[in-house]
Amino acid sequence: MNPAPRGRSAGFAPSAYYDEGLRAHMLRIYNYMGLGLALTGLVAVVVAATPAIYVPIFSTPLKWVVMLAPLAFVLFLSFRIEAISAGTAQMLFWAFCGVMGLSLASIFLVFTGTSIARAFFGAAAMFAGMSLYGYTTKRDLSQFGSFLMMGLIGVIIASVINLFLGSSALQFAISIIGILVFVGLTAWDTQSIKLQYAEHHDSETSQKLAVMGALSLYLNFINIFQLLLSLTGERE
Repeated sequence: MNPAPRGRSAGFAPSAYYDEGLRAHMLRIYNYMGLGLALTGLVAVVVAATPAIYVPIFSTPLKWVVMLAPLAFVLFLSFRIEAISAGTAQMLFWAFCGVMGLSLASIFLVFTGTSIARAFFGAAAMFAGMSLYGYTTKRDLSQFGSFLMMGLIGVIIASVINLFLGSSALQFAISIIGILVFVGLTAWDTQSIKLQYAEHHDSETSQKLAVMGALSLYLNFINIFQLLLSLTGERE
């Protein structure tokens, strides 16, 4: 009897043991992501409510360090995940979420609480729907990967350009396209995470995959939220 091929067909093979393990793996990822968002929100609220913290940060060039620090964490985790332990990866993920909260504290100084809540729940609905689709669909979403990555690069370049132009029309276009890109990435990443689990990694590797999966989904959610807030938010 020929062994089942590795990859997509093996990943979706009907097996009670496989299904139970996959559910546990995905639950761990969503738990990491949920706790990370909670930590981010808590830090953001505390910092925004404490002038002694946010004034020295957001009124000085230090704000650029705070804004760019999350990117440094993402790059380090992405390129060094193989060389670090699962415990270290988890610690870096929590540190990243905390720093992201520090970076996002400024939204509470700019937008009304109602519009922030509205954008959050709107982002949550979009994220949940597309992640569920990515998890349950039998359609191969890998074909959209290159298109979504090109869209992501385009959004990043346009955002950098608009830092200097300050165009409201361009920002509107960036928000619309960006939301579509990150909504698509949510489904794509969810299916990719599911397929990675099918490769039957050891416990240490599975834990690191869970951290990286949570990081990917966390970033998608945060970007959907920020773009939706930019598009619909009411300023103080």
